[in-house]
Amino acid sequence: MEKPPNQDNNSSEQKNEESGLKKRNFRRICVFCGSSSGNRPSFSAATLALGKQLIDRKIDLIYGGGSVGLMGLISHTVFNGGCNVLGIIPRALLQYEISGETIGEVKTVSDMHERKSEMAKQADAFIALPEFDSKNKGGYGTMEELLEIIAWSQLGIHEKPVGLLNVDGYYNSLLALFDKGVEEGFIENSAKHIVVSAENAEELMRKMEEYKPLHEIVAPRTSWEVDQLLEPPSL
Repeated sequence: MEKPPNQDNNSSEQKNEESGLKKRNFRRICVFCGSSSGNRPSFSAATLALGKQLIDRKIDLIYGGGSVGLMGLISHTVFNGGCNVLGIIPRALLQYEISGETIGEVKTVSDMHERKSEMAKQADAFIALPEFDSKNKGGYGTMEELLEIIAWSQLGIHEKPVGLLNVDGYYNSLLALFDKGVEEGFIENSAKHIVVSAENAEELMRKMEEYKPLHEIVAPRTSWEVDQLLEPPSL
């Protein structure tokens, strides 16, 4: 089921048709986020806004399986809004990232590699929220997941949109690093456009729906053995 179109949506769709741009329709989006809420209220506000965007578009959530921090906030929001939630969590992290009742369906996997492979298989697109862990239990996880899924796109393993919700400029330094890589000749300019960035959830969703790969892939998708892992699950 899709949200009934309003006048603004009809206008946007008409513009897309006129420009020959076909919008993507997502069934499931994987959100990379942490088990902390960060130091700014704006991080939680942006997470709630993203959750509402998913609900409005009837998009199910794939995430890291935790029930605390931004993970808990977005999963509760999407689940309470009537969409399905699938959390994928390594067995070793169960006691650290799940507090109280689990949200939606939780799939336990053996390690971080299996977690990322399962996320990639289940999702039609990926979004990274800011991550900061004031309890010193993590903080690099979202960054690692994000960079790997960007690399998979560059390699040709998938063509799914990868978005950054750049709340209060949180990811400005990372985006500047990508620009530096282009400037110094280590990243092709077209590959920089693998990443879609926006300051708010509504704009980010719009950009991701309009995403079209521009970069030259390293190898054809069919040549990767992991291709089978990225096939959408049978319904």
